[in-house]
Amino acid sequence: MTGLLASGGAALAQSDTSILRVTPGSDVNTFDPTGPAGTAAYIHGMMVYDALYGQDEELRIHPQMVERDEVSSDSLTWTITLREGLAFHDGSPVTTADVIASLRRWMGLDVVGRTMALDVEAMEPVDARTFRIRLKRAFPVRAALANSGSGLPVILREREASAGPFTRGTELIGSGPFRFVANEFRPGDRLVYERFDGYRPRVEPPSGFAGGKVVRIPRLEFHILPDASTKAAALQAGEIDFIDQVPFDQAEAMQGRRGITVAALSRIYNPFFMRPNSLYPPFNNADARRALALAIHQPDYMAVSFVRPEWGQPCHSFFVCGSPNGITTGSEPYRQQNLAEARRLLERSGYRGEPIVLLNSRETLFVGVAGELAAQNLREAGFNIVLAESDWGTLMARRNSRNPPDRGGFNLFITSISGSGVYSPLSNSIADTTCGARNFAGWACDEEAARLRDEYIHEPDEAKQREILERLSRRLWDVMPTVILGQRAQLYAWRNNISGFVRSPSLITIFWNIEKR
Repeated sequence: MTGLLASGGAALAQSDTSILRVTPGSDVNTFDPTGPAGTAAYIHGMMVYDALYGQDEELRIHPQMVERDEVSSDSLTWTITLREGLAFHDGSPVTTADVIASLRRWMGLDVVGRTMALDVEAMEPVDARTFRIRLKRAFPVRAALANSGSGLPVILREREASAGPFTRGTELIGSGPFRFVANEFRPGDRLVYERFDGYRPRVEPPSGFAGGKVVRIPRLEFHILPDASTKAAALQAGEIDFIDQVPFDQAEAMQGRRGITVAALSRIYNPFFMRPNSLYPPFNNADARRALALAIHQPDYMAVSFVRPEWGQPCHSFFVCGSPNGITTGSEPYRQQNLAEARRLLERSGYRGEPIVLLNSRETLFVGVAGELAAQNLREAGFNIVLAESDWGTLMARRNSRNPPDRGGFNLFITSISGSGVYSPLSNSIADTTCGARNFAGWACDEEAARLRDEYIHEPDEAKQREILERLSRRLWDVMPTVILGQRAQLYAWRNNISGFVRSPSLITIFWNIEKR
């Protein structure tokens, strides 16, 4: 492959060390990072916008845009003051009007935001830098406003936050460390970001999304490339500097190549799972969902999907093995494959051989090979599996359809999700069983698990919280809203003249602090 950057224009006239060229895991499917989106959209969001609080690489929470917060003795009133000198990319100051409008928008779009909204009595400005949140009952405000595992509670200008859905005409004006260069955007080809010299980093060392976000390379270019082999060739040719989200087979091929590093940039693994559609038979019945879990053997999925043992781990926790909440209570019956018991439960569920639509895509290779293995396992357990193969974008669109499986919907899909969101019941979308079909695709509904989640979120005593977590874990393994297949590392590849990476607590790659020699 040659000539990737031949149309780079002004960018090519700059010193090569002033440009970081990245190929993302996928195209940016939306520029709105506050609601459901792909990882590339969240990377964009963390670059262009900033947040009130941030998680460090150990999932601890720190103030980011916030200078100080004060909490009343009854924990119902939070008074939050912004740092001085915060400015948007157009030079206008960040004010509490922008913050309140942004949080209201996020509360209508994200699972964590909607949970917080239930407990918010009012949000009101005190002055341009200070605002107040009044709660109906105590709520973990800092944890919610530091969320990086789903829709991001980043701060937009009031005009965009109040204008409804993003359109092609929406200005992408944030206050983050990078500025989006709109006039160089070529859809499906290139996105360009420049260092925002008006950004005032915190003075602390960077860690995850906390601390000082110092941009050391003036210009960053995202080049959308069509497939993994093209990306690998471009990296080896020196046409790009960094591959975001390297497929595991390509990682194996590039491992040990001269001048290239392949590694993970987070210690938190990411859950890998199969999600049943609880709206329609047979998976509106818990016995059929339990049969799914008994039909699989996690080590088999690790072997076919992740190539090397260190890149995938069996895990029987709804809250990420290795995280502070990685308990396995209730998983005991499901740690080994048991096809005979799976068949018995499937028959008890009332299933009579109807087609089961399993969405699959080899465009995301580890999902594709896991889908093929799942089809084999589930047929052995008595399911009549129909593999619906497509590109990844089509799979993502179809999995959000609430139509019946034979009318464009689905019964099952396999995917992965960021461990930074899953470790806590507050932000764990795959364990959220809130009824009403407003939760994560699959729309699990169990009032008892939802009650325990709510009890956990609102319990201030850590020892009591742990007891609730144990009961919640046991209940989730009983009702099985999600079938855990294991957990995986997220791999990246870069040329060895790149250094200074900040370890991320999530799937969102961090591009501040990086240097290029």
